[in-house]
Amino acid sequence: MANSAPTPNTSSANASPTAISDEPLRVLVIDDESFHAETVAESLERHNYICTVATSGKAGAAKIEQDDFDVVLTDMKMGDLDGLAIVRKVKQHLPEAEVVVITGFGDVKTAVQAIKEGASQYLLKPIDLGELRAMVDKSAMRLRLARANRELRQQLEEKFGYEGVVGNSPKMHRVIAQLKAYSSTNATVLILGEAGTGKELAAKALHVNSPRKNKPFVAMNCAALNENLLDDEMFGHEPGAYTGGDRLRKGRFEYANGGTLFLDEVGDMPLTLQAKLLRVLENHEVYRIGSNDPIKVDVRLISATNRNLESMVEEGKFRRDLYYRLRVGTVKLPALRERKEDIPLLVSHFLKDFNQRHNKKVMGISEGVRRAFASFDWPGNVRELRNTIESMVVLDTDGTLNTDDLPDMDGFQSAGGAAESAPKGADELVGRPLSEVERFYMEKALELTQGNREEAAKMLGIGERTLYRVIQDWKLQDKIKQALADANGDMDAAAASLGMKADQLERKLKKLGVRDEE
Repeated sequence: MANSAPTPNTSSANASPTAISDEPLRVLVIDDESFHAETVAESLERHNYICTVATSGKAGAAKIEQDDFDVVLTDMKMGDLDGLAIVRKVKQHLPEAEVVVITGFGDVKTAVQAIKEGASQYLLKPIDLGELRAMVDKSAMRLRLARANRELRQQLEEKFGYEGVVGNSPKMHRVIAQLKAYSSTNATVLILGEAGTGKELAAKALHVNSPRKNKPFVAMNCAALNENLLDDEMFGHEPGAYTGGDRLRKGRFEYANGGTLFLDEVGDMPLTLQAKLLRVLENHEVYRIGSNDPIKVDVRLISATNRNLESMVEEGKFRRDLYYRLRVGTVKLPALRERKEDIPLLVSHFLKDFNQRHNKKVMGISEGVRRAFASFDWPGNVRELRNTIESMVVLDTDGTLNTDDLPDMDGFQSAGGAAESAPKGADELVGRPLSEVERFYMEKALELTQGNREEAAKMLGIGERTLYRVIQDWKLQDKIKQALADANGDMDAAAASLGMKADQLERKLKKLGVRDEE
């Protein structure tokens, strides 16, 4: 029986799990008949499973408490602990694991109870090893799919969650705080900001961190369509509602039911559709074009615009009542020129993304490029910075973005070239010790990254631990200088105040490069 060839169904089922992941899954086989347990384990091991055998219910329960398993196969009737107890133990300690119970014909009712308790499926004795392998393969497939979905959800949350709204400036801290406050509610939110500031990214962050995160996120641009098409996109139509509209079409509100609808450039919406949108917000129902029957919808609305809606309200171009309904919560995204201290973090974020996407190994940017980015006004905001970095990464050949990689745009080449030849502050450092020059640039890097040592170290091309040790040396340098000043240069008195001997202090002075400033 152990040498029987697998059936075609078994082999195909076995191929499916490895299509998702090649990592073998761990199986625990519990049966108080050791020969049966070993035979089952041997059969599964030939199909890329890692098997552990327990020859009693209590031994199996102990292994469940001590180790991790993906699939548990358990006999239903055992001398010390039955299969139902094993199922409960698995659900308590290994809630993700799949459980298959093996039972005799007369115990089918007990097997059904095991399914109710959390087992995935049951198999009747006598066991057909091919059928058993196929059953385990199906359990493995369900488990792998569940894990893949969870990993995908985590990736989406990382990309579109608060971590995706990159920035360490005070203005971005305020934005993220607002997003966190609004995300757990059903309030309508109006996102304001220039083109390219990341309004849709902020809307996705609101959705992904909300109770609606497992429901649809539907986005549409109100400026991209004329009035009739926009009406149809939002509300849909019945068959025959107009020439060419011979099929029923659901609108975006229906597709977003239970989730979030994001209306970008809502300031470009015609007044007639503004009235229809207001009715939806008030009554929570939509009417398809050509129908008199309302359709109930449960949708959270997030809108965005780069226009000044208050001025449009005063000019009669936007409904005042709708404006107040849209701005229950308001998030104002700053332009990139207003938060240039975030550029190093954004650059690091985009480099990591584009290296992976384009299979490149760009390790950093030169000082000239850094200063060119800092001096540029970025009229296209974060989107323009992102596109610029992607273009530079794609064309790069030496692993570092230099000034000759900068796009041929006004403001870039001149700023980059000047920065390469004479960095700001260099004239003040001429004739100073190398340790002071290093400290100057390290402090500038820390200033640009708002004290983020990891990002500052990346900017400087050194390890974070190296930067940490240097910072500790600075603190000691400053402490020694203060002690010497307080002691009027008396080495013995300064050493005593620092809790060391004079010769120890002299060695520290020499090592740290502390000198008399007079």
